[in-house]
Amino acid sequence: MDIEKQLEIIQRGCAELINIEELRKKLQRGTPLRVKMGFDPTAPDLHLGHCVAIHKLRHFQELGHTVIFLIGDFTGMIGDPSGRSETRPPLTREDVLRNADTYKEQVFKILDPAKTEVRFNSEWMDKFDAADFIRLASRYTVARMLERDDFEKRYKSNTPISVHEFLYPLVQGYDSVALKADIELGGTDQKFNLLMGRHLQSQEGQEPQCIMTMPILEGLDGVKKMSKSYGNYIGVNDEPADMFGKVMSISDELMWRYYELVSRKSLDEIAVLKQGVESGEVHPKVAKEQLAADIVGQYHGDDAGQEALQGFNAVFAKGGVPDDMPEHTCAQGEASAPAVFLADAGLSKSRGEARRLIKQGALSIDGEKGEDADTPLDRGEYVIKLGKKRFLKLVVQ
Repeated sequence: MDIEKQLEIIQRGCAELINIEELRKKLQRGTPLRVKMGFDPTAPDLHLGHCVAIHKLRHFQELGHTVIFLIGDFTGMIGDPSGRSETRPPLTREDVLRNADTYKEQVFKILDPAKTEVRFNSEWMDKFDAADFIRLASRYTVARMLERDDFEKRYKSNTPISVHEFLYPLVQGYDSVALKADIELGGTDQKFNLLMGRHLQSQEGQEPQCIMTMPILEGLDGVKKMSKSYGNYIGVNDEPADMFGKVMSISDELMWRYYELVSRKSLDEIAVLKQGVESGEVHPKVAKEQLAADIVGQYHGDDAGQEALQGFNAVFAKGGVPDDMPEHTCAQGEASAPAVFLADAGLSKSRGEARRLIKQGALSIDGEKGEDADTPLDRGEYVIKLGKKRFLKLVVQ
């Protein structure tokens, strides 16, 4: 493919590329590039936020380059300090290997296994002795290490920083030396570690890798980053119906960011669809249904995506309700405010819990995301969904 076209595809959704001229020269050689990305298996399940960079790896595969999916079984036992306000507890070897197995199963829903080189950084790091680590540590100064944003903040606030945390970026950087990486991908919070790879490669006489940072994907609330701890995530292993419903709950504005970062549609296709929505020719709900079906199709197969679409519309079509849906009747006014009727109907334990769930984006009313916990609904009948499986037919009199 033409180099400029490759660069257009490579830069899709990219937050920062260092640097484009170096990458252009690497592409001009006409040989497959070695594209590395490391994952510390700190938890067994991936969500769409993790998949932003994995989709970028897939783009590289489709362009004929070699993708190295590096599992940080060694670095996972150190604990990545990136973005942390305190020391991250290290994992055991057993934890890391168990989580790594589930990682591989999930990422191959996106990556082509035949075109993916799976490596573990224990291959070379387990061979390091104490002298090797001291020599590696001599490659960087404490002053430069403290320039890193999270270290700097902790140092100024007198929050403890363990010496072993300084080893993490050094080991991640050395991984690029061991693998002779041409490009390394990571989230925007990984920039310091990615630059360390360039630094150590230069010291080893290797051509420095280019680095690409990918943006952090907002969760269902459209505000905080997608995270299990925030309850605003779409898991790779979510059931098709749940995954579809979660995508449908995001805002119309956030939909386009999901299209760019985690869908299979080309930029040209997205532009045409967006223009159709803006002109009124395509309803935003239809565009969101296409996105939801595409995302479900990636992880469960296209047939499952279409089935989820049909199931969603069967539930939320006008007058349609699940067979076993309970019914709750209330008067218009305070009793018809979401935080009140959710608690009164037993869908939430309390009004406080209802407000928390609504804030997390768990409420939908007739298929549309409900964001206001305290504004009463008008008289009428509504299909209410809270979370994954809690349904209610609400009658406001």
